[in-house]
Amino acid sequence: MRPRPIRLLLAALVGTGLAFAPVSAVASPTVAASATADVGAMDGCYTWSGTLSEGSSGEAVRQLQIRVAGYPGTGAQLSIDGQFGPATKAAVQRFQSAYGLAADGIAGPATFNKIYQLQDDDCTPVNFTYAELNRCNSDWSGGRVSAATARANALVTMWKLQAMRHAMGDKPITVNGGFRSVTCNSNVGGATNSRHMYGHAADLGAGSQGFCALAQAARNHGFTEILGPGYPGHNDHTHVAGGDGRFWSAPSCGI
Repeated sequence: MRPRPIRLLLAALVGTGLAFAPVSAVASPTVAASATADVGAMDGCYTWSGTLSEGSSGEAVRQLQIRVAGYPGTGAQLSIDGQFGPATKAAVQRFQSAYGLAADGIAGPATFNKIYQLQDDDCTPVNFTYAELNRCNSDWSGGRVSAATARANALVTMWKLQAMRHAMGDKPITVNGGFRSVTCNSNVGGATNSRHMYGHAADLGAGSQGFCALAQAARNHGFTEILGPGYPGHNDHTHVAGGDGRFWSAPSCGI
């Protein structure tokens, strides 16, 4: 976990009743929801206010969806669309349950405070970094989508990996690579339609879990593409990705 002294100071101020009104480093969220609950802490990445529940919409919901993208249910993928529907409620409930919170599907101070604990000031989850998800270039350019979209897709991928990591006992997950420009993809012999060029994908090392355990766990955390042992060219890593459609193949792992 990377140090976050500013956030810890803010949390301490909250505990003493001396914190100022919440300020977001991104933008103040527009919340189509009840704003009666107090926010428990401010955050260097994004600060929510009030509560979010089914029927809410806007940027605050979209930011929440990014953080719970790893809890869509087996075989599913959560849409990051800013609309708090039944799928988002279910994902919030799974997130809450995973961390021992009251699983009511309503995102309020307890849920937001847990998210604040799990993220760094650049909005990445504490156990993953943009650098891990891009070993191609520094500006995310040259892929099949804009640099901003590739980077945004990689952020969602990291939050899916964070959920998967927690479900697997919080053991480190090794990320060998993620985004590739068209040139980088060609240089490593990647598929011409590789999801790496969209920022959706990550290639995982065996770590302490093993390739098959990673592939099997990925089914529960929003990955629509899983390739692992037994699939051509994937005996030495497990590939996971989001995006349209679904294709899972790791025959040696029963997938």
